[in-house]
Amino acid sequence: AGVPPAIDLVLGATAGCLACFLTNPLEVVKTRLQLQGELQPPGTYPRPYRGVLRAAVAVCRADGLRGLQKGLAAGLLYQGLMNGVRFYCYSHAEDAGWTGYPGGTVAAGAVAGAVGAIVGSPAYLVKTHLQAQTLSAVAVGHQHNHESISGAFRSIYQQHGVVGLWRGVTGAVPRVAVGSAVQLATFTSAKDWVCERQWFRKGSWAAVLAGGMVSGVAVAVTMTPFDVISTRLYNQPVDADGTGKLYRGFLDCILQISSKEGLLGLYKGIGAVYFRLGPHTVLSLFFWDKLRNM
Repeated sequence: AGVPPAIDLVLGATAGCLACFLTNPLEVVKTRLQLQGELQPPGTYPRPYRGVLRAAVAVCRADGLRGLQKGLAAGLLYQGLMNGVRFYCYSHAEDAGWTGYPGGTVAAGAVAGAVGAIVGSPAYLVKTHLQAQTLSAVAVGHQHNHESISGAFRSIYQQHGVVGLWRGVTGAVPRVAVGSAVQLATFTSAKDWVCERQWFRKGSWAAVLAGGMVSGVAVAVTMTPFDVISTRLYNQPVDADGTGKLYRGFLDCILQISSKEGLLGLYKGIGAVYFRLGPHTVLSLFFWDKLRNM
């Protein structure tokens, strides 16, 4: 309370980047698991990635230890842009008193997340491409073969223009809107709840971490289907005019995954999603909360 929105922009971006640096290896694993067996019936494709730990080992064997930090620069750029804008918008909603109305926290979180997703979409596009790239023997999904983050941005812009940089944003907006709404709403409620019952002292780091832990579970459960769809839309190959070769859009992606991979296909990589989102939620909200207090 009392922190100007402009300061929240900087603090939110900083918190997101700090959390990203620590959780990016899980983001790499999550991306590989979500692309594995794309549009193929269960049991009909090779599985170089099995579970979070074995997938992490497979990434290290193929790409070395540095492979676990693939796409880090793009990830930091995305988290800085998305979280900076997200917390800035949420702070404005707090100042305006919107979060005080029933459902206001959820609505403010959703809108803030959607705006942040739109702003950060080009960085997430490049991050997904880079994290999917690996040796052909263990490759999953389409391989874009970018040499660097700058080369990726340049290649996409030269081939498809500015619009191409926002390809896949239709999957990113509902993903981050849902995740942000659940995250911010459950974090605030859980933190207040444990303090009201005097389990932890109000303003203590333990109360912040408890709120973040509960929030991480809720976000993983609600966000995973949107996360899978977003990864698929961002990584799919496209025609010369920028039209996706696999999916026509958000709804088509849901239908194709459900019909060809089953409903569980929408929950691919949920373990990696939680192990990534859980710590990321705890860390980003913990850093944000503490930076605000400072």
